[in-house]
Amino acid sequence: MFRPVFRPALALAALLAPLPALAGVQAVTERGFVVRYVAEVPASADETWETLIAPAKWWSKAHTYSGDSRNMTIDLRPGGCFCEILPSTVSPNAAPRGGVEHMRVVYVERGRALRMVGGLGPLQSDAATGVMTVMLKPAGAGTRILLEYTVGGYFRTEPRNLAPLVDQMLTEQVTSLAQKLGGKLVTVSEPASEPAREQGAGPSEPVPAPTAAPREPMKGDRIGEIIGH
Repeated sequence: MFRPVFRPALALAALLAPLPALAGVQAVTERGFVVRYVAEVPASADETWETLIAPAKWWSKAHTYSGDSRNMTIDLRPGGCFCEILPSTVSPNAAPRGGVEHMRVVYVERGRALRMVGGLGPLQSDAATGVMTVMLKPAGAGTRILLEYTVGGYFRTEPRNLAPLVDQMLTEQVTSLAQKLGGKLVTVSEPASEPAREQGAGPSEPVPAPTAAPREPMKGDRIGEIIGH
């Protein structure tokens, strides 16, 4: 969870400042925004998947309601909850005092794709939501991770002010996930390690290594086109 505190002068300065190399904001309009991240890790797709679906191992406790990432779980089935338990403050053995649904699973393809819907942090209290898609792709001896979060709806805070906050939060999460697996984010100016980019490919569209048996993309999935599934 992140709790934005806005000061007009600082907000204006942030909007006018150049975005850092790893900034994931891809688009911002009055209707919402899109953030996207690519990471490469020296782990198999299966190992990467098992870490991805265990947020207690990598999600920052600074962005939880309970202050402890160990309370975070993903029920890996359509309709399953990316949830957080709010333990009793009296005793760890007492019944939880409550819980939080961060997102809900809508698509699962083990070892390859996970899609969830929901409003993270302050988005939860508005009539706004987001679609988060995470896709894994074998890349050389490791795996390429692509995460995209598309947000839209009614906002009491302008999307141009929310987008940098969501970007900062998700940059931290994806960095933590990649580092847990011994990898890192791929910067805008740094091409994916393998193979070289195809001619004309944009900086935010890494071209994956070819596979022996290309798989059909998820229907209607733009990220599948980007990452090459």
